[in-house]
This record gives sequence, C-alpha cells and structure tokens, in this order.
Amino acid sequence: MDEHKENIHAEDVNVKMSNTREEVGVSTEAKPCSRICPAGEPDPQGSPPQSNSDFSHPVYKEIALANGHINRMSKDELRIKLAELHLDTRGVKDVMKKRLKSHYKKQKLMQSAAEGGPTDTYYHYICVVDFEATCEEDNPSDFHHEIIEFPMVLINTHTLEIVDSFQEYVKPELNPQLSDFCVKLTGITQKMVDEADPFPDVLQRVVAWLQERELGTKYKYAILTDGAWDMSKFLNIQCRLSRIRYPQFAKKWINIRKSYGNFYKVCVFNSSVKSVVLLYYSRLVEVM
Repeated sequence: MDEHKENIHAEDVNVKMSNTREEVGVSTEAKPCSRICPAGEPDPQGSPPQSNSDFSHPVYKEIALANGHINRMSKDELRIKLAELHLDTRGVKDVMKKRLKSHYKKQKLMQSAAEGGPTDTYYHYICVVDFEATCEEDNPSDFHHEIIEFPMVLINTHTLEIVDSFQEYVKPELNPQLSDFCVKLTGITQKMVDEADPFPDVLQRVVAWLQERELGTKYKYAILTDGAWDMSKFLNIQCRLSRIRYPQFAKKWINIRKSYGNFYKVCVFNSSVKSVVLLYYSRLVEVM
C-alpha cells in the first residue's frame, strides 16, 4: 500500500484538516489494563519522573562534555570511533556527529535511569498505525479512498517491545465492491469487508481500546505513521464521508519518514533511502 500511497499523494483532492476541537478520544476515568503492564514487569511510568527540563543532574554535564569532545573530532576520527562502536560509518561529518552524540546520550541516560536518575523518553508508548484503503489501479481525480483496515500496534518506548495490538477490517459504504487491484495490493478480500462493521463503529472501538489502556491519561503516547497520508488524507476523508468529527487523538502524529529525513538530512523519496525507512517501519508493524 505504501507505493500506492505515494501515487495518490499527488492527487488534488482539496482535503484540509478539520478545525474542530471536540475531543472524541480519551476518558479521564479509564480503568487500568493489565495487558500493558503484565504482572512482574515494571510500570513504565513508575514514580513521578524528574522533569526533562531539569538539567542540573550530573548526567547532563557528562553528555555536554561528550558532545564537546565529539564536536572537536575530525571526520576520520568520527569514522574510527563509530566503527569501534559498531555503528554506521556512512554520511557527511554532521551526520556522523549526530549519530555518535545520540549513541552516547542514550548510553548515559540508560545508565542514569538504572541508577534512578532522569531519562529522556517523552512518551511511554508509541502507537503505530498503517491504514489500508480502497483504491483503483488508475485512481480518478474524484475517487474517494475509504479505510478498509484499521490496524495498530503499541510499542513500549522503554523496552522497544510490542505490548499490544488492535486490528479490524472496515466495510466501505461509498464503493462497497473492492477492485481486483485493491484486493491484490492489500491482500484484503471482499468477504473480509462484507463481514466487517462500518467505520464509525470501528472508530468507537479504537477509542475504547485507547481508553482501556489509559493512553493519553495515565500514560503519554504518540501516534506514528509512515508519511502523512494515513492521518491527513485517509482518516480525514473517511471522517468526512462518515459525517463524524475528526478524532482528537489523531490531530498530532509522528511522521517517521519525515523524522528520518530531517535527522539524516536526506530526501526520503530517494529510492535507496526510502528502502531503509520502510525496512525500519516494517519492523514496527510486522505483526499487522
């Protein structure tokens, strides 16, 4: 579906994000869910964390000293040090500096966390979303894509492990008959969508799923997607077609493709770079 998302990205559908501020998402009275923190595993929130804005802790001085040393290293010295640490040695000097700084920062903060000091993890969980939608081989300009699968996986940012998942098919209403191209591209059959519920019902269960896990209340979390299409295009169009408000939980998300490109200063639409990003993303959604 990723390649097809790029093809439809160029279509002018004149769809803009809803300006509504009504919250559809998270209840402040959600019940605890044992599936997030099974017995015997530590609570990722634990005791109230020290504010990340408090840089008086000695660990931040150590990180600053390491960054200063890295800034004074030559390109050859950076490459040698990265090789010693079994890290990627490719890229321009600034990219190698960032890579080495990131490694030492993560190392220092993990050591600090083990000793009860501050951490640098802003979110407790990342919720990866990857919609599938109706499509044609040559989408006409007025074609409206309807979501036919709503899959999510929940990743614990402290352990980087998948701790939960949600997946449901969705019955399209505007174009209920899937094209042969869509079936082949997504692997979703006509029988799957015929037996599914319409989008508003599925979205209600998504919201309940988030509430039960106390995401957005007790635990901080973020939605993550590969590109902007899932949220700004597919979900936005679907909410308009279903005549429901755009959900509050989806108003902000992490675009992993954009984040990767900004960090490494590369164009992610370059085929070789895109393959690296998609490989990383596919590892996050391999259970979908």
